Amino acid sequence: MTQAPPAFAALEQRIEAVSAESNDTVVSVWLGDLSGTARYTSHAHTGHYAASTMKLPLVLAFQRLVVSGRLHPEQPVAVHNTFHSAADGSVFSLDPTDDQDPDTWAVIGGSVAAAQLAEHAITHSGNLATNLLLDLVGREAVAQVLADAGCSATTVVGRGIEDAVARERGISNTVTAADLGLLMAAVGRREPALGGEAVCGPVEAMLRRQLHLDQIPAGLPAGIPTASKSGWVPGVSHDAALAWPPGLPAFVLVICTTVDRDETEAAPLVASIASDVWAADHADAAETAATAATAGLAPGRPTQGR
Repeated sequence: MTQAPPAFAALEQRIEAVSAESNDTVVSVWLGDLSGTARYTSHAHTGHYAASTMKLPLVLAFQRLVVSGRLHPEQPVAVHNTFHSAADGSVFSLDPTDDQDPDTWAVIGGSVAAAQLAEHAITHSGNLATNLLLDLVGREAVAQVLADAGCSATTVVGRGIEDAVARERGISNTVTAADLGLLMAAVGRREPALGGEAVCGPVEAMLRRQLHLDQIPAGLPAGIPTASKSGWVPGVSHDAALAWPPGLPAFVLVICTTVDRDETEAAPLVASIASDVWAADHADAAETAATAATAGLAPGRPTQGR
């Protein structure tokens, strides 16, 4: 962790206070521009269980295969709830009550287009759609996305969702805030190493259609367009967002929390940290506006000569 810029000092104190709640508690933040250059980080290279943020590199891998011609977006995929463990090939199934995507469950026994699985993995954070898509794409293709984006060895997609046997044997899905920041920045700038506009454009469009907006988007000022992917399980709540504030450069903000709080507290915690990051990152502008208001001037308007 680098020394926080002065404007971020209060936020840094708050992050450290939350992180001190227990030995297992970690709050990680990565704030940067579309080049992938960070301007504020805190515990950004610490690993967390990825939860549904693993769906971002998965869908990027899917889109790369579509662009390369190895997959067709409209090819039918059989919808079923039987999967094989990454550890030993044993069979496991998902719990529909833990999914946010009833549409995919409604067609078990039938089929859906591959592109619909990608859409629902992102916009609905669908678990069944994700596992079906992972079987189609393969873990190696996802690993290649992470490597081409410059992610660290800490960020891994090692198994499907609810693969308990793999989890018990130490095969997991992990992520860092810094690596999610690199992925989101790569999407935002249409990184050629990931496939440029043909890959990143459609994925960003899916991220813009995100239905779960109670974390970072909820903490930013109203009216800022975002493209985001969140993830949550008990004790974990993450969000990674591209944001385009009107009149200002686009930025990427990632907040990962491993905190012993229930869902009703975890998402508001992330939203409140996002709000604090915004305030700290725009402290100079706020101070300028306040000074202008005190002087009776419109912000940014020069004084008239007399």
